[in-house]
Amino acid sequence: MKMNNLMLTLALGVLGVTATNSAAAYESAANRIAKQDPADSLYRTANEAMRNGNYSRAAEIFHRLTERYPSSSYADRALYFEAFSLFRAGDTRDLKTALNVLANYQIKYPAQFVKGDATTLRIRVCQALAERGDEGCAVMITTKAGGSGSSSSSSSSSTGAGRASSAASASAAAAARADAAGSGFSYRFETRDNRGCPNQDEDGDERIAALNALLQMDATRAMPILKKVLARRDACSENLRSKAVFLVSQKNTPETADILLSTAKNDPNGEVRQAAVFWLSQVRDERAIDMLADILRSSRDDELREKALFSLSQHRSTTGTQILRDFATSETNNDELREKAIFWLGQKRSPENADFLRRLYATLKNNDLKEKILFSLSQQKGMGNDQWLIDIARNTRENEELRKKALFWAGQGGANIDQLIGLYSQLPDREMREQLLFVFSQRREPAAVTKMLDVAKTDKDPELRKKAIFWLSQSRDPRVQDFLMELIDR
Repeated sequence: MKMNNLMLTLALGVLGVTATNSAAAYESAANRIAKQDPADSLYRTANEAMRNGNYSRAAEIFHRLTERYPSSSYADRALYFEAFSLFRAGDTRDLKTALNVLANYQIKYPAQFVKGDATTLRIRVCQALAERGDEGCAVMITTKAGGSGSSSSSSSSSTGAGRASSAASASAAAAARADAAGSGFSYRFETRDNRGCPNQDEDGDERIAALNALLQMDATRAMPILKKVLARRDACSENLRSKAVFLVSQKNTPETADILLSTAKNDPNGEVRQAAVFWLSQVRDERAIDMLADILRSSRDDELREKALFSLSQHRSTTGTQILRDFATSETNNDELREKAIFWLGQKRSPENADFLRRLYATLKNNDLKEKILFSLSQQKGMGNDQWLIDIARNTRENEELRKKALFWAGQGGANIDQLIGLYSQLPDREMREQLLFVFSQRREPAAVTKMLDVAKTDKDPELRKKAIFWLSQSRDPRVQDFLMELIDR
C-alpha cells in the first residue's frame, strides 16, 4: 500500500520513532539530583510523556510541578521543558504560552537562561508564531538575525503555514545550525524505559526485526502471527503491538478493519489504541468510516478522537466529510477537537468545504475556532476565499486580532497585491495598517515595495513611517538603498 510523505511522517510519530530531543545542558545535573526530592515522581512522569510525544500532557505536568514544588531542584528544568513541550505541541495558543513560560524562566533563572538552550528555543517559538502572522515576533527575530537579507524561504510548518520573512528564516536556520553544532541540544532519552523494556526503534531488538519481516510475508501467513502479538498484554509488548498495528494496516484482508477497531477499543495502552485509529485511515473498507464515527461518538479519550478525525479526513467518502462537518459544528464537542476537524476540512479542498467553513465562521463565538477557519480557508486558494478574508479584515465590528490574522492569511494566500494596496487607505487604525505593512514585507511584487516607500515618505503617522522603514530594510529592492541614503543625507 502506497503512502505519501505526510503519512510516513505521521506514521513515525505514531510508532514512537521520535527525533533526538534537546536537553544536554541538564543531563549531568540530573544525575546529581537527590532521589528524595518530592517532585521526582512528577518530573519522571512528565519526562515519560514528553519522550512518548504526548507534549500537551507533558507541559501540563511540568507546569503542575513548578506550581506545587517551586523550591525543587527540578523546578528550573521543568519550566524549560514546559516551554519546550508547548512548542512541540504547536498550536498558536501553545506557542504564545511557551513565550510567557520562557519569560518567567528568564526572570527566575537568568543565569541558566543565558547559558542553556532557552534563548534558542525562544527564537524557534517566535519563528513559528511569525509564520502565523505575529508581527511582534517577526520584528524580534528579524532584529536577532541582524537584518539578514537571505533569499531562502522557510519550510512550511506542520500546519501548512505560508512563507515567513527571509530574515526570520535565517534566524531559524541559525538555530538549527546551533542544534546540529551541539550548542546544548544533544541529550538523548534513554533507549530503555524504567521497566527495562527495549524501545521499538532499537536496532538490536530482534523482536522488531522479526515483525518487520512480516511485511514481506503474504497476508495469509502474517495475520495469525500479528493477531497473536496484538492479543498480548504484558508491559514489554506495547512497542511490539504498536508495530503490529501498522503491519496489519498494510495487509489488505477482510478482517483488517475489524482487527484495528478491536485494538482501538480494547488495547490497555493508549498509544497502541491511537495507532490503531490512525492506521484505519489507510484501510479502504467502507466499514472503517462507521467505526471512526463510533469512536467520535462514544470514546472519552480525546487523543483517540483526534486520531479518528485525522483518519476520517484521509478517506475520500462524502460520508466521512459530512461527519467532520457535523463534528466541527456541534457545540457539545471539545473546542480543541473542533479546531482539528476544521483544520482537516481545510485540507480537503472543495467549494463545498470552503462554503461550509465560511458559513460556520459567522455562527461561532469562540475566537480560536474562528482563527482556525481563517487559516484553513487561506489554504484553499480561489473559490472566493481571498476576498472573504479581506472582507473580514475590513470589518471593524470583528475582533482586531482576528482581523489581523485574516489580513495576514489573505496576503499569504495570494490575494491580489493591488487590492491589498488599496486596502491601506481603508483601514483607519494604526494596528491594522502596521499589520498590512508586515503583509507587504512578505510579498515579492515590486508594487509592495513601492507602497512601503510611499508610506515611509508621506504617511502622517511617524510610527507608521518608522515601521515602513523597518520592513523596507529587509528588502533587496535597489530603490530601498537609495531611499535610505536620502534619509541619512537630510
